[in-house]
Amino acid sequence: MNRVIFHIDVNSAFLSWEAVYRLKHLSGNLDLRLVPSAVGGDVTMRHGIILAKSIPAKKYGIHTGQSVTEALQKCPGLLLVPPNYNLYQRSSQSFIRILKEYSPTVEQYSIDEAYMDMTGMEALFGEPRKAALEIGRRIREELGFTVNIGIADNKVLAKMASDFKKPDRVHTLWTGEIQEKLWPLPVSELFFVGRATFRKLSQLGIKTIKDLAETDPGLIKSHFGKMGEVIWCFANGLDFSAVEPVPPPNKGYGNSTTIAFDVADKEHAHLVLLSLAETLAARLRSDNVRAGVLSVGIKDWDFHYYSHQTILSSPTNITEEIFQSACQVFDEAWDKQPVRHLGIHTTRITKGSDRQLGLFDTGDYEKQQRLDETVDEIRKRFGNDSIIRASFLTSPQNTTARCLDHMGGGISREKRTVDYSRQTIL
Repeated sequence: MNRVIFHIDVNSAFLSWEAVYRLKHLSGNLDLRLVPSAVGGDVTMRHGIILAKSIPAKKYGIHTGQSVTEALQKCPGLLLVPPNYNLYQRSSQSFIRILKEYSPTVEQYSIDEAYMDMTGMEALFGEPRKAALEIGRRIREELGFTVNIGIADNKVLAKMASDFKKPDRVHTLWTGEIQEKLWPLPVSELFFVGRATFRKLSQLGIKTIKDLAETDPGLIKSHFGKMGEVIWCFANGLDFSAVEPVPPPNKGYGNSTTIAFDVADKEHAHLVLLSLAETLAARLRSDNVRAGVLSVGIKDWDFHYYSHQTILSSPTNITEEIFQSACQVFDEAWDKQPVRHLGIHTTRITKGSDRQLGLFDTGDYEKQQRLDETVDEIRKRFGNDSIIRASFLTSPQNTTARCLDHMGGGISREKRTVDYSRQTIL
């Protein structure tokens, strides 16, 4: 039986979800999707980038990842709205629920994308295009936003198909159609081909996906290694990966934050690392895993990035151990230039809670573990702010604490929800 794979991609997800919420729940009259508009971060917190834009905004050269300042220069009348990740999460869950009514095998690829294995579902929902149109109609009528759906016999072709003309479209890209529909496209549009790869391919004279597909795979591998094999296979429509409804275990856990001010001393940097360690260690404990390798990433005021790592004496998920190790690594690596961004990243993840004690270990790790787990439980029941380390309590002298979230990194507090009473709803 031939495989039938769908890739569903929400059109301008963050902006669409915000538009629908304003129209349906806030009695708004303006559809953000129909005017030059964008979801953008807070410039004052140095999170000022475009996260999503409307199709009319795209005509002004505005793109995702662009600075808000640059976007406003290109389109002074751009309507900016703040991010609201709680809304995005609820909207994402709603559209995934609809997909699961059509297939038991749904893989959520990101907050606004999913794969479905529709193989053998023709008897229930008709031929693939008919089923896709039905899914798109239900999402549009029940949830208020639109999706693109790509149909193919493997995941990579389905994803490429969903990127064809938007919005609210269904496209096919079967293996037999790749020469007509896929090969004429610029190679920059191929999945997994980023800017650096595109530049190297251009230097090799490879301009289109067809050029890549017809190039000797050995030559591609000699320039790009294992990734060269992957993109050559993708260009030829080859992908044997399965739709995985259960995500594989994390190979690493990380947490980072852009600080609202340049950090110029070790004490303040350590406070930022403590806020990151709080959140990171809680995630490790929640998944019942421990980390054996820790690295700290540093971006200075001039956007220069560097990192340093250490192998931990024993895999851990204890907040204090992660914090102390991160401080040690930071102190060894920091070049004394003011810091605008800090991150803690962990790898060599092991499952379980048993700890291998060293011959000279003197710490009461069971006590620390119980303390962390008690704090986790309190925060789970009463909220993250129900228990806060004294280091983060605000005072006239502690100006840094007032600018830091005591559980930093990830989705910053101001992006998790929006106070619409302070917003002008048009």
